[in-house]
Amino acid sequence: MPPLFLDEAAVRAALRMEDLIPAIAEALSELSAGAVPQPVRSVLPVPGQPGWFGVMPAIYRDIMGAKMVAFYPENGARGLHTHLAMIQIFRTDTGEPLAVMDGRLITEMRTAAASAVAVKLLAPPEAAVLAILGSGIQARSHLEALGLVRKFREIRCWSRTATHAQALAAEENIVAMDSAEAAVRGADVVLTLTSSAEPILRGEWLGPRSCVIAVGAVGPTRRELDTEAVRGASVIVESRAAAVLESGDILLAGASVYAEIGELLTGKVPVPAAGRVVYKSLGVAVEDLAAARLVLQKQKKA
Repeated sequence: MPPLFLDEAAVRAALRMEDLIPAIAEALSELSAGAVPQPVRSVLPVPGQPGWFGVMPAIYRDIMGAKMVAFYPENGARGLHTHLAMIQIFRTDTGEPLAVMDGRLITEMRTAAASAVAVKLLAPPEAAVLAILGSGIQARSHLEALGLVRKFREIRCWSRTATHAQALAAEENIVAMDSAEAAVRGADVVLTLTSSAEPILRGEWLGPRSCVIAVGAVGPTRRELDTEAVRGASVIVESRAAAVLESGDILLAGASVYAEIGELLTGKVPVPAAGRVVYKSLGVAVEDLAAARLVLQKQKKA
């Protein structure tokens, strides 16, 4: 059989967030248990451009493959997505190519699913107020994913472009705030989902038990959180190997990693019982393969 080619519409038809969240939890647990061969992504700066091109390979259960992803932070002004990607999948037992599929939507959905895993595990049970810094595709995807694991009494949003925050608020029936500080003060869970390379979240705004999900900044010189927001918190990551190379939020704050989230999911390390928690999401290849595997399973049933 020739390899399948699945565009974004085909991926969207097959992939469901309610299936993806537990699949991502399983994949991250297996990664931390040493069952997933996965090097840190290889990143090439693009000459003459502000973006980069990355290759993310892994072997996961009965499939292996790689996502090839381009990050162009200025694409929003062009009416394009900042992250564009393709994923190629092979059989683990024979090496036969199985599929080439769109990776943009998978990147969007698996990122939100991983955040949902983190919120379900790390946010205080009584968490009632959610603050979202950012108003793009990830904000919408995170609202869907988090709505499956927690029910918030109040959801606030803020964007560096006020009209974007107002549009998101009207679309999702949430509250647009005039400043990041106003959105964050008193929030139990804070999502940072921007393309900013400089801090947009300050630790002085956070409460003693705040759960911060930091998603937007990838790279050793980019950060969405200031030093005060990270230092003193229990810092959770997907992969220590990736965090020490790719997370400016951690590196520039001089912070240490408490645990991988897979270690918490399996009970190898206890979930922090008190204090502030920061989950730094970088995105790892096994998340993409876990999502691609669900798509292939759905195709087989069709």
